[in-house]
Amino acid sequence: MFSYIWPIALVVISNIVYQICAKSAPKGMDPLASLTVTYLVGAVVSGALFFLLHRGGNLLREYRQLNWAPLVLGIVIVGLEVGFLYAYRAGWQVSRAALVQSSILAVALVIVGALLYREHVTWTKLVGVGICLVGLVFINL
Repeated sequence: MFSYIWPIALVVISNIVYQICAKSAPKGMDPLASLTVTYLVGAVVSGALFFLLHRGGNLLREYRQLNWAPLVLGIVIVGLEVGFLYAYRAGWQVSRAALVQSSILAVALVIVGALLYREHVTWTKLVGVGICLVGLVFINL
């Protein structure tokens, strides 16, 4: 059970801290300059964790397994970061920005799951999509 719960707990806790950090980024600093520090720290932490968790691990051997996904992921992560940084600078509230994007994302991923991964779209998922869309209306009133 723990192995099922801890990853989601990590995502939730990290996302809370992420939103706080994004909202607290220095207003006078260019968001892209800020992200260079963010990704430098991220690269150092990722490398340290790799070697800590994989004693005798070989990053070059791991890199030989690369496909398009990690490269595109790097690009889209920048999009996520820049989007939130500019959203907060434009005046979005932390709670509203996160809820709006999460609701739209949930609806989009039901469609992506069905089209790309042949996940079944059930009536309960469709009701959930409806609730997300109604929630968007109420969040933005």
